[in-house]
Amino acid sequence: MDAQPLQESNPPAGVDRSAPAAAGGDWRAQLRPEARSRIANRIHKALLKCLPVESSEAMDELKKISVRFEEKIYTAATSQPDYMRKISLKMLGMEMKTQPARANAQVNPNQYNPNQG
Repeated sequence: MDAQPLQESNPPAGVDRSAPAAAGGDWRAQLRPEARSRIANRIHKALLKCLPVESSEAMDELKKISVRFEEKIYTAATSQPDYMRKISLKMLGMEMKTQPARANAQVNPNQYNPNQG
């Protein structure tokens, strides 16, 4: 049995050679600008919860920060799930910083049980 190289002129059924390969294709081409804009707006809203803004100049600067933040993650991400995971983790971190009282208010139910111990 001789091994022959796979140099077919026609691809196997269901394979589109013009489509980007899953591992080598650029996932960014599949993410629409509107989706990125919505994500930047969500980041902006999260930042507004963290930082008090009193002037329109500060609001504009916060918007620019949100867009740069999204761009940084968009550039660094290796895939769309990685992009979404990184955005989610950062936003969760921001949310946790704005709610320290809630995080500190979590009490172990058995902590103050006089019948235990």
